[in-house]
Amino acid sequence: MANLIDGKRISAEIKDELKEKVEKLKQQGITGCLAVIQVGDDPASSVYVRNKKRACEYIGIESCSYELSGDTSQEQLLELIQKLNQDKKINGILVQLPLPGHIDENKVIEAIDPTKDVDGFHPQNVGALLSGLPGFVSCTPAGVIQLLKRSGISMEGKNCVVVGRSNIVGKPMAVLMLRENATVTVAHSKTQNLKQICKCADILIVAIGKPKYIDASYVKEGAAVIDVGIHRNAENKLCGDVDFEDVCPVAGAITPVPGGVGPMTIAMLMHNCVESMTAARA
Repeated sequence: MANLIDGKRISAEIKDELKEKVEKLKQQGITGCLAVIQVGDDPASSVYVRNKKRACEYIGIESCSYELSGDTSQEQLLELIQKLNQDKKINGILVQLPLPGHIDENKVIEAIDPTKDVDGFHPQNVGALLSGLPGFVSCTPAGVIQLLKRSGISMEGKNCVVVGRSNIVGKPMAVLMLRENATVTVAHSKTQNLKQICKCADILIVAIGKPKYIDASYVKEGAAVIDVGIHRNAENKLCGDVDFEDVCPVAGAITPVPGGVGPMTIAMLMHNCVESMTAARA
């Protein structure tokens, strides 16, 4: 039976470390403020925004909330971002995704000052990641690395398969695993022989957006399985991209849903916010 990788415990550990760091920065006169922008009233987005504000409060940094109506124009949103870019009090800017259909997400992401882009989505930060230069790293992949490290799972020399090639998770995840000296395969919807490829993985990271898609037949005996997906099933219960009950007897270690990768995303967002407090003054 697989060891459970406890994202709740590890994220709490990271937030406690950050809380201590923020206190030391405050003693040097350095404070932080995260601007959170939400356009529209999508219920899931509202929950995420609330959780981010709570995390800010816990570690000791301020958050400023901008709740805009769903019919806010792209120009109005870009004007607000420009104002926040110039505001020296604001260290981090986060625009909650997804945005309404009439707004171009790429233009919004590109408008954020890269030194305040705590989500790590700006092309400059993505390029820095690829080049091995300093910059903010996308929070979910960064969280997965911490889950593995703090669970004592070595990545060096291991075969890692990342299932999914999104800009937010799959691609940066592959680059971060390469940084840790893993041998990385990126699989996706056009991959042939997906099952055989997954069964070669010592570390299998799944981010495909399909509920319970990966069952035990995809998993090598003793592999570490990281489930990035989150869905609601027919009974309205949360589940991931991995069939947890089926995979558990085969895997060596596995993340649950909920309580695995999810809490880590917010912990790493807070990590980026704390980094931004000093980066803005460098």
